[in-house]
Amino acid sequence: MEMEAAESNGAERRASVRSRWIFWACVFILATNSFQCTAYFGVSTNLVNYLRDRLHEGSKAAANGVTNWQGTNSITPLVAAFLADAFLGRYWTIAIFLLISVVAYVVLTVSAVAALQSAAFYAGLYLLALGGALQPVLTSFGADQFDESDEEERNRQSSFFNWFYQSINVGSLVGGTVLVWVQSSVSWGLGYGIPALFSVLAVAVFLAGTAAYPRHQQPGGSPLTRVAQVIVAAVRKYRLEAPADASTLHECEADDGMSAIQGSRRLAHTDQFRFLDKAAVETADDKAQPSPWRLCTVTQVEELKCLLRLMPVWASGIIFAAAYTQMGTTFILQGDTLDPYVGGFRVPAAVLSVFDTLSVMLWVPLYDRLIVPLARRVTGHGRGFTQLARMGVGLVVLAVAMLAAGTLEVERRRVIARHGMYDSNTGADGAYLPLSIFWQVPQYFVVGASEVFTFIGQMEFFYHQAPDAMRSLCSGLSATSFALGNYLSSALLTAVARATARGGQGGWIPDDINRGHLDDFFWLLAVLCFGNFIVYLLIARWYTYKKTVD
Repeated sequence: MEMEAAESNGAERRASVRSRWIFWACVFILATNSFQCTAYFGVSTNLVNYLRDRLHEGSKAAANGVTNWQGTNSITPLVAAFLADAFLGRYWTIAIFLLISVVAYVVLTVSAVAALQSAAFYAGLYLLALGGALQPVLTSFGADQFDESDEEERNRQSSFFNWFYQSINVGSLVGGTVLVWVQSSVSWGLGYGIPALFSVLAVAVFLAGTAAYPRHQQPGGSPLTRVAQVIVAAVRKYRLEAPADASTLHECEADDGMSAIQGSRRLAHTDQFRFLDKAAVETADDKAQPSPWRLCTVTQVEELKCLLRLMPVWASGIIFAAAYTQMGTTFILQGDTLDPYVGGFRVPAAVLSVFDTLSVMLWVPLYDRLIVPLARRVTGHGRGFTQLARMGVGLVVLAVAMLAAGTLEVERRRVIARHGMYDSNTGADGAYLPLSIFWQVPQYFVVGASEVFTFIGQMEFFYHQAPDAMRSLCSGLSATSFALGNYLSSALLTAVARATARGGQGGWIPDDINRGHLDDFFWLLAVLCFGNFIVYLLIARWYTYKKTVD
């Protein structure tokens, strides 16, 4: 009895020590991300004004410069993620790219202070697009610190994703408000120098936590090569019949549950995409002349299956992102016509996006400390909701936000009708409607709630459902749906404007929105969101969760 008690006490002490190490590891990682995001949003939020006012670019050229740069920002995370998974490991990838971002901010600061030509500024800007592409790698590295075989740590890992997204919004709030004010009211040099300081702090904090990071995922080699090998091997053996008994397929013989891929656990066989199983069928030729381009392991085949299963879920995020990006377009167009004054203080329409950030910052602790425990009692699930269920809730919530925006637009048009503000030639169109801009707050607030469910759910889902050796890459892949959503939003706006403006009509979205029907556009987005949710339910029903052989 005494020995059992001593062993129990020893296990509790070890668990307590490990818990403290994980806590401090998360503190360092979250602080690093917050500093990095503060610096990033300190540059990106007001970038169009710098290009226009300091580099003297036209409005169209400045806008294109921003969108081109943002598009690059959507691609470069895949570069960092690939290097982390394949060759460098996550720790060294983060350290190297953080140092690159410091150099980028220094170049931007020197360019702003010395009023250098645009070539120098753009060099720093695109260097930042490379160095700042760390979110998927940082997310994966932070989640790696938790032991997924321990139920308590799995639940704490789920909380980590919530607080990681919170750290992004803290950086967005500070960088998008305080630093923008410094740039506009003090100087561009100081306004870019402060982000450079934050980038140095990010490097210092991350390196200071080196001893606190208990777990490091080893790089497993190029995942693209492994995927190509499965496809080539399966095509070569297309004449063979996939065996009914999956135990006859080729697999690593290790006893510890690990696969032939370094640092990756073996994956259990699944029945979907049976054609790919042919890549793991061992023939006499394979025994005589073994080649990874003819014979693959079950785990390697299942890696590709994991990617294929993730793609429909990834695609469902495109329409979500297209609706979400209305905060930066149609929401602002709507707000520009409303009364922006509070007393004698004018609130620009673009500033109202801060309520989205505040909403996220409120919903994260509410979700983590209130909603999850309540849902856990009802569902019995350790995380409260399954990852797919969590994302589905966010899809519906965003549709509600579009309905809220459409309802406000209906009321705005009623005010226009009552006050006779149809003819822009009378000058009445230039005046603000007697309807406060703060009526937009509910739609921003609901969008923030949808982020907490869907965007954070995506981060967690793509990390967990990715093979061990591809987690950074899959986390980066999830972010690309947001970029495609931006492109879809632009295409949708253009298509709707053209389709509804036929026959000399102004259409839904004319240059003067007081003559249009922006409410119909919001109804269309709401219908697309609900339709996306219905398709998502079918995807979720079809989806098979990844299983490891432990």
